Amino acid sequence: MQVEDERAEPAGGAAARRRKRDREATRRRILDAARDLFGEHGYDGVTVRMIAARAEANMALVNRYFGSKAALFGEVLAGESVIRGVIAGAPEGLPRRLAEHFVRQIDQRAVTAMSRMLDRSAGHPEVKEILLHYLEDVIVEPLVAQLEGPDARARALLASTIIMGGGPVRRLLGLNDLRAADPAELTDRLTAMFTAALASSVHPRS
Repeated sequence: MQVEDERAEPAGGAAARRRKRDREATRRRILDAARDLFGEHGYDGVTVRMIAARAEANMALVNRYFGSKAALFGEVLAGESVIRGVIAGAPEGLPRRLAEHFVRQIDQRAVTAMSRMLDRSAGHPEVKEILLHYLEDVIVEPLVAQLEGPDARARALLASTIIMGGGPVRRLLGLNDLRAADPAELTDRLTAMFTAALASSVHPRS
């Protein structure tokens, strides 16, 4: 009598894994296509049909995986952002990490997909709503989780104004003057700004 190998896969196991891989690959293609198209044309200039065609996917799959164009934009935005990883870590190093991140963004010569998306889409009413959720979920709440003491949300919002303020400055005034400054000095100044914004008390108790 043949003994069945205990390591053998249950019936349909390999096929199920293949389907999962196919779903993940399709989902990734849709996200990549949406990121590129939103960057090229802005939110208002892109349709779900365009995204599906670029991703070589069925329109029904785009709607099934993401629900709507707005939800897809929000997921692309969250996926392109690295700020959540910057915020994570030891709380005592948070101001310095935020400062270093800010300086890296200034020094970035190539325009990122995320900045192109925002430049071409920020004025759209649906995008404003998405940005509110993004700010809350990806920046404010993770910052609040790192803070102790009173008024944690107010302090997190104050730090968020520094983080998010770089975008309008870049779009309206450019960053050449900041790029010409000494990165180490900029980092020190920004570290002091973030430290002050996140501190639980303006006047430390003796």
